[in-house]
Amino acid sequence: MAAVLTPSLLPTRTGTPRRLPRRLLQLAVGLVLYGVSMGLVLRSALGGNPWDVLHQGLARHLRLSVGAWVTLVGVLVLLLWIPLRQKPGVGTVGNVLVLGAAMDATLSLVPHLHSLAVRVPLLAAGILLNAVATGLYIGARLGPGPRDGLMTGLHRRTGRSVRLIRTGIELTVLTAGIALGGTYGLGTLAYALAIGPLVQFLLPRLTVPASPFPEPLTGPEARATQG
Repeated sequence: MAAVLTPSLLPTRTGTPRRLPRRLLQLAVGLVLYGVSMGLVLRSALGGNPWDVLHQGLARHLRLSVGAWVTLVGVLVLLLWIPLRQKPGVGTVGNVLVLGAAMDATLSLVPHLHSLAVRVPLLAAGILLNAVATGLYIGARLGPGPRDGLMTGLHRRTGRSVRLIRTGIELTVLTAGIALGGTYGLGTLAYALAIGPLVQFLLPRLTVPASPFPEPLTGPEARATQG
């Protein structure tokens, strides 16, 4: 559910093993913080991003937590990758498994708030944390989340612009969420306006660089280079 996905940040062969521990740790931290940020935005009760409006709307009508719907919708979206021939990565699977649990844990710890003087800063903190988390988990270069993969997959299959596809998906999801009774409003607008610039600023600074040195060849590749 990130706002920016750059193909050049996908995993590359050069230098991957040498930085893998850092990338795995960064991925884990990013996914947990993303779930926490979703919970904070939801607790502000000022409206969240379109996907969370949908998750909240589903939770209102069906006896599952919002976090459970984050996970289930992630699985359903991941199934849409099959006809699009998208290939999941470690980050994709982690996205499905971690976000909902982290969000539910946050909602259980943060009480319902009534004062607008507290809810507005909570919303701002949630959006900022969401941007940091997005930069961390995408910057780990271990695979996009299901929703980002749906966007890029449709882009490749249809030839339509990423902006058009992204807008179409977000509007469809938001409309469905509103129809189901999800909370939308100031937070939805603030998220839409702020998340793109924030992620654009943070992503280059949080992306794990590839090693400048090539990996040592092993096995048949090594033998092929020997006289």
